[in-house]
Amino acid sequence: MQKRAKQLYDKAGYKVMATAIIFLIGLIAYAFLYSSVKSETYSISLFQLSEETIRSAKTVEDPIKTEEERQRVAAEIPPSYQFNDSLAGNQSAVINSLFGYILEAKQPTGKKSDKKPDIPKMVDTLRENLRLMETSDNGLRLTDDMLQALLLLPEDTLLQVEQVLIGIVERELKEPIREEDVSRIRSKVEQQLRENQNIPATVLQAMITIGRFSIVPNEVINEALTKAQIEQAKASVEPTRILQGQVLVQEGQVVDKEVYRQLELAGMTEEHQDYKPFIGLLLFVLIVLGILIVVTHRANATQQKKTTALLVIMAVLTISLTIMKLLSAVSGNFAVMIAFLFPTALAGMIVRMLLNERTAVYLTFLTGAIGSMMLQEGNAGTLQMDIALYIIFGGLTGVYLIEQADRRTRLLQTSLAVAVVNALFIGFYLLIGQSQYDWTEISFYFAAAIISGLLSGAMTIGLLPFFESAFGLLSTMKLIELSNPNHPLLKKILTETPGTYHHSVMVANLADASCEAIGANGLLARVGCYYHDIGKTKQPQFFIENQVNITNPHDSLPVETSSAIILAHGTYGAELLKKHKMPKEIVDVAAQHHGTSLLKFFYHKAKENDPNIEESAFRYSGPKPQTKEIAIISVADSIEAAVRSMKEPTSEKIKKLVDAIVEDKLKDGQFDECDLTMKELKTVKHIMCETLNGIFHTRIEYPKETS
Repeated sequence: MQKRAKQLYDKAGYKVMATAIIFLIGLIAYAFLYSSVKSETYSISLFQLSEETIRSAKTVEDPIKTEEERQRVAAEIPPSYQFNDSLAGNQSAVINSLFGYILEAKQPTGKKSDKKPDIPKMVDTLRENLRLMETSDNGLRLTDDMLQALLLLPEDTLLQVEQVLIGIVERELKEPIREEDVSRIRSKVEQQLRENQNIPATVLQAMITIGRFSIVPNEVINEALTKAQIEQAKASVEPTRILQGQVLVQEGQVVDKEVYRQLELAGMTEEHQDYKPFIGLLLFVLIVLGILIVVTHRANATQQKKTTALLVIMAVLTISLTIMKLLSAVSGNFAVMIAFLFPTALAGMIVRMLLNERTAVYLTFLTGAIGSMMLQEGNAGTLQMDIALYIIFGGLTGVYLIEQADRRTRLLQTSLAVAVVNALFIGFYLLIGQSQYDWTEISFYFAAAIISGLLSGAMTIGLLPFFESAFGLLSTMKLIELSNPNHPLLKKILTETPGTYHHSVMVANLADASCEAIGANGLLARVGCYYHDIGKTKQPQFFIENQVNITNPHDSLPVETSSAIILAHGTYGAELLKKHKMPKEIVDVAAQHHGTSLLKFFYHKAKENDPNIEESAFRYSGPKPQTKEIAIISVADSIEAAVRSMKEPTSEKIKKLVDAIVEDKLKDGQFDECDLTMKELKTVKHIMCETLNGIFHTRIEYPKETS
């Protein structure tokens, strides 16, 4: 799979591959979440019996019920009235005007006359003057007989009657009179007029008519205020909603028009599928992919490693989603929430051990967000926030407690810590909730939390080798396994080339300390050093550290043959490591730790015999170190061999030797293809000198015993 991925990468390039993988991650997330947001619809007909109990899949407003409630509230609002205290004076003025017209009609010329008055003419004149009152809203209706009686009444009596009427009308109009009270008050005025002894019987009916005419409503509805109060009352009405989970129709119930309308409103009929959740899901996926692009872009890695990281994320996410899907599929068969069995730290711990902490945190939050949708116990489209928090807290515990240098035992300890955090969250969940749980449910939830934590560690241990093999990744756990002295290849080095084994351990100490000082991978450097000279197992006696109590075989060989044997150990070692399916990083150490450096001893020896000999024939085949770790190993390898050959190593001698070797490699261009900076190289030299001084410190010379 790794080889196939590399072929595709070389062919398509990073941008195309990364875009394709990110798009595929989005497609996988959308496909898994589709059913979680899809509302269930039913084939329902009007006036048919429902085959099952149907609950609303979402909360929606019922506009018809809301409007009905608003109209009901509006109808209950009493009208606001406004009292007109000036109306009494207005009506008195009207009565005064009426009697003025009568007096004018009695004396048309404005002077007293001895002639017999022309009553019919006076009636006509008076009616003409009263026409405006007759055509008013209230409508004064005085007959000719009533007018004639008023005209025949003596002036002083007429004025007296006027005052009586005005007094009664003003007294009644000083109190609030609404429209519904007018008839009663008019009857009251009529009764008062009938009982008044100062009103002649001839004009009583006319006075009653004028009195009833004068009584009008003086407390009327304030339309603007009443309307404002009604609108305020309507606005205060909360919308009537169909709640999520609300039963819309019971099994066996007739689906009438009202039930069918509610089903349509909730989008539960086949004709009314709601597409908003799918658009919302698309937005969620776009957010997820956008953050993933940022996380990938800012990763301090090569383009090929970024591509591999995306493949790992896709694989881990797919595994997590598959587990969620299985739990969701069987959750309906249980009365408890089995979602708490989900291994909360699985995704985070795998990515933390294979990639880095930042990506692991991102994937933990993503898993929690997706879990809130896929592991919900209610209706489609809801978010189960308790599950989201459960996954996030458990996942972050695993991410921050696990270390890349952890062994399997340490990983199991971390999974126990995750189980504890899960159990604490379950305690929070049970205590803060409003539901009542029996001891069976409580026991299940705490057991699920512990199983979730342990399952996270167990599955991480089980899945790591597959990820390492499939994607060619070298995890810390794998490096620790390779550093085990019982590894067959390390046993081979120890038994066949004990001197080389000791040299490798010394180089490993130097390289590990130096890498850690500059932030490189010290463990990778250490393990790489253990295997870097495995090629010497082919002909161990030709390497000086293995020449114990034997003559140097190079003394009897042509210089070209000797150099060929020495130069071949890197290539042979890389081939041997490949044959045993060792990680690429370890193979690269064996192949690159000498770079293209010159085998100076044999080159100068050969040049003594042939001054025209080609220098390239005495250089290692390379390539030059491609990483910081291999560059540091190459320095440590040369320095350890050189210091070991010194007779009396001192701090000053060691420092000069280290400076000389590093300077020589710099001038030879051995660091040209790695990203090791001069500042880091200075730190490496300082650390190596300190380490070597600790190894070759001056020992106290004890006096010899005398017999």
